[in-house]
Amino acid sequence: MTIQTFGQFKDDDLESQEYLTLNFAPSSTPQRQQRWQNYGLSADFLGDYFATFFPGEEVPESAINLKDTIKASVSYIANELIENAVKYSDESTHFPISITLRLFDRDIIFQVTNYATQAIAQQYQQFVQTLQATDIAELYTQQLEKTALGEGGSSMGILTIIHDYSAQGGWRFEQLIDRPTISKVTVTMHLVV
Repeated sequence: MTIQTFGQFKDDDLESQEYLTLNFAPSSTPQRQQRWQNYGLSADFLGDYFATFFPGEEVPESAINLKDTIKASVSYIANELIENAVKYSDESTHFPISITLRLFDRDIIFQVTNYATQAIAQQYQQFVQTLQATDIAELYTQQLEKTALGEGGSSMGILTIIHDYSAQGGWRFEQLIDRPTISKVTVTMHLVV
């Protein structure tokens, strides 16, 4: 089995007493549009759930309180990660897409797993390598310009998570032994709150 790891990947064995995992079935059924709405609702649920662990104190130099900031941050990051995992999953595998959030003292670790074709996984690896080799602010600006010109914007979610939320990303790509045309793709995002 080939395993490649990039960035600051956080392993599954992180000890946290507070965590929550949601699983989604990849689907190409006519109900897919309804499921897209459910992904947003799931992300909002995660934001509401994890915000309860933080007091309503004001964020320094802001009128927004910490609880509201956590809620919005978790909801946005979870939604982007879930949507990417669903969009790039190989539906024929029938493997679930999962998101786990782990709560630590002042940190939240997001971990999302999906199963993609080798071609999709390789494209994602190339993006991650570009991400690591380029200044994030410069790459973010370039991608905003491309998006404004209608030349693509598929990587804006991950770029926004790293650029706007200062999250640290990690990626692991594992080729399945029994299905060598499929890769298990796991993304972690470390958010300091």
